[in-house]
Amino acid sequence: MKCSTRYLFLMLCAVLCTVSCRRREGMQNDGRYETMRMEMVKNQLQSRNIRDPRVLEAMRTVPRHLFVPDDLRNRAYDDTPLAIGFDQTISQPYIVAFMTEALSLGSDSRVLEIGTGSGYQAAVASQIAGDVYSIEIVEPLALRAEKLLKRLNYTNVHVKVGDGYAGWPEHAPFDAIILTAAPPSVPPPLIDQLAEGGRMVVPVGELYQELLLITKIAGELHRERLLPVRFVPMTGKIQEDNR
Repeated sequence: MKCSTRYLFLMLCAVLCTVSCRRREGMQNDGRYETMRMEMVKNQLQSRNIRDPRVLEAMRTVPRHLFVPDDLRNRAYDDTPLAIGFDQTISQPYIVAFMTEALSLGSDSRVLEIGTGSGYQAAVASQIAGDVYSIEIVEPLALRAEKLLKRLNYTNVHVKVGDGYAGWPEHAPFDAIILTAAPPSVPPPLIDQLAEGGRMVVPVGELYQELLLITKIAGELHRERLLPVRFVPMTGKIQEDNR
C-alpha cells in the first residue's frame, strides 16, 4: 500500500512538472510571438502607410499565430499569405490591415464578411467595429474558425456556414462589407445589403484582380480602384452566374 501511494505521488509530481514546463514554454512562445507581431506592424504596415491607429492596435493585439496551422506558426508574421487547408489561405498581414483601414469602421459599425477562412480578418475587424457577421462556404473552416473565435473571446463575431452570395439579410443593412475571396463581379444581394453611406471592399476579377472600394451615396454606387491583388476565387452560386 505504501509503495502504491508513493508511486501515485511520484506520478502526480511528474504531471505537475510537465504542466508547469508547458505553461512556461507557452509564456515564452507568447513573448516571442508578441515581439514578432510588433515588428510586423512596424516593418510591414507602418512602413507602407497604414495610419489608422485603431487598425494598427488591432493588428498588434490579435494573435495571428493562433489562426494558422501549427506547422506554420513560425511564419505567421511573415509578409505573405499562408495556406490554411481546403485550398484556402490567410491573407498577408498588410492586405488584412489595408482592407480593414479602407472600410473606415466605427465602434458601432455592423460588418459583413464573405469568407471567414481562418477567422483572422473577422477578429481584426471585431476590435474596431460593433458586430462582425461572417459567412464561410467551407463547413470545416467555418466550424474551426467559430470555435477558435469563441475560445479567444471574440464575442462580437458571428459565424455561419453558407454561400456568401446571398449575404446575411436578417442582419442587413451593413455599414461595411468585406470579401476575402474574389468574385468575377459583385453579387447583387451584397449591393442591396450595403447601407446608405456604407463601404464595401472587394477583390474583383479572375486571372487579373483589382481591389475595389465601393461606396453607396444617395443610392448611387461609387467605385474606386485601390490596388492589384491575388485572392482565391469565390465559390458557390457566383460560379453558376458566370458560366
